[in-house]
Amino acid sequence: MRPRLIRLHHRTVEKLLRLRKEAQSDGAYRVARRIHAVCLNHDGRTSGEIADLLRAARSRVSEWLRNYELYGYDGLLEGYRPGRPPDLTDKEKSALCDIIDGGPVAYGFLSGVWTSPMIARVIEEEFGVSYHPGHIRKLLHRLGFSVQRPRRKLLRADPEKRDRWHRRTYPAIKKGLSRKGRR
Repeated sequence: MRPRLIRLHHRTVEKLLRLRKEAQSDGAYRVARRIHAVCLNHDGRTSGEIADLLRAARSRVSEWLRNYELYGYDGLLEGYRPGRPPDLTDKEKSALCDIIDGGPVAYGFLSGVWTSPMIARVIEEEFGVSYHPGHIRKLLHRLGFSVQRPRRKLLRADPEKRDRWHRRTYPAIKKGLSRKGRR
C-alpha cells in the first residue's frame, strides 16, 4: 500500500492554517485537528506518523485525508450526527402538550401542580414510553414549558404581622444564634 500524500498550493496551505486558527478559537477542536492532519500530510508525514502526533487512530486519519481529497474543506467539517432517535413522535409530543396544558386535575390527579414523576406516569400510560423523572424537565424545556418554583410567601398571612416578623423577630433569632455560636 502506498502512502497518501496531498500536495497543496502555498495559498491553500495559508488558508487552511487560517481556518484552523478560526476553528480553534470557535471551539471546533475536531475540525482544527483534521485541518492540522491535512497540513502535516502536505509536509510529507504519513497517516501513521500523523496518527501518532495527533493521538488518533490511523484509519481515522486516512479517512480525514480521503474526505479532504474528495470534498475539500467541506469534507473536514462536522457531519450530521443523528444521535438516539426520539421516543415520542411529533404527534405524541403535541398530545402531551395538550394534556399538560389541561392541568393535572383535568387528567385525574389530586394535585394542582405537575411534577416530573406525574408527567412520567402520564407518558407511560398514554404512549407506552418510559421516561426517567429526571429527564422529564429536559423534555418539557424542549417543548417550551418552564419550571415553576413555589413561592415562599404566606399569601393569607396578615401583611403587618409578616412585616413585623421580618423586621424584628427574625433578626432577633439570628442574633441569638450568632451569640450561641461564639461561646
